[in-house]
Amino acid sequence: MAIGILLVGGFGTRLKPLTNQTPKPMLPVGGLPVTEHQILAAKKAGISTVILATSYLSEVFIPYFGDGSKWGMQLKYAVEKQPLGTGGAIRNAAELIDLNSALLANEEFVIFNGDVLSQHSISAQLEFHRKNRAAATLHLINVADARAFGCVPTDETGRVTAFLEKMENPVTNAINAGCYVFSPSVISEIPLNQVVSVERETFPALVDSGRPVFGYAEQSYWLDIGTPAALFKGSRDLVAGEFAAGPGTKFGEGALATGGSSIGSNCQIGNAVVIANSIIGDQVIIGDGAEIKDSFILHGSEVEKGAQIHSRYLSKSENLEIPAP
Repeated sequence: MAIGILLVGGFGTRLKPLTNQTPKPMLPVGGLPVTEHQILAAKKAGISTVILATSYLSEVFIPYFGDGSKWGMQLKYAVEKQPLGTGGAIRNAAELIDLNSALLANEEFVIFNGDVLSQHSISAQLEFHRKNRAAATLHLINVADARAFGCVPTDETGRVTAFLEKMENPVTNAINAGCYVFSPSVISEIPLNQVVSVERETFPALVDSGRPVFGYAEQSYWLDIGTPAALFKGSRDLVAGEFAAGPGTKFGEGALATGGSSIGSNCQIGNAVVIANSIIGDQVIIGDGAEIKDSFILHGSEVEKGAQIHSRYLSKSENLEIPAP
């Protein structure tokens, strides 16, 4: 059975100020933190043990997820004292399990990039990996314009032939979608306690050495939620309607939510409140007559009666402008 590793240690620089107090993977999208969507995807694929590779604001994850029993899973936490890059984070996380036993059992590792929403079939990717006896298998998707990404050409069997940096005229529109299956031997070869990039070091070295690296192509829903605009889009896509609200949330008379707004649990929405294209966290109180548009209201915040909040980020200690989604 595969083991999951979630790379959730990034600073979320492109999402500031949203990530000033909350790590990017814990921002709510469609009513749940991004990391919870990924844990649920791992569970759907039959993965019962997941290691969260954390660094920035690592203390936020454990109170929410605990030991994973709420989801019927076992969760572990690998905290980096200093950022180790994607490869270093994976190797550090693998220290929490018996890597020698994993080697003997040839137990695969499924690696999730913490700022990606994907609805592809992880179980099908695992099956493809096993069928090809691959050292590593990447989920690949085709994009209309690959110039903003590194591209990953493959042969007719799906075997990866190169890892190419961003270029003006990409040789393929297939890009790395950020979910990998690794055989345990690959992880054991990553140096411990060193900064390593799987994209720039591990993958190219595997290909150059002739090891079997494959691309699993599935053109499913995929989104990098690294910017405020993308975060709002991802939330709207998951809501797939005018709004969604969590359990315990109550709406006052004449309150209206539209535009794919996501509203968390146990919120109090006052009378005649208007919420449009916004993300509202848990336990938020919104006073009568307030208007919230294109804004992000973090957990536990309070919006005053009659407030006009447009393209803002509001938390208990900050009220900052964000780019309009």
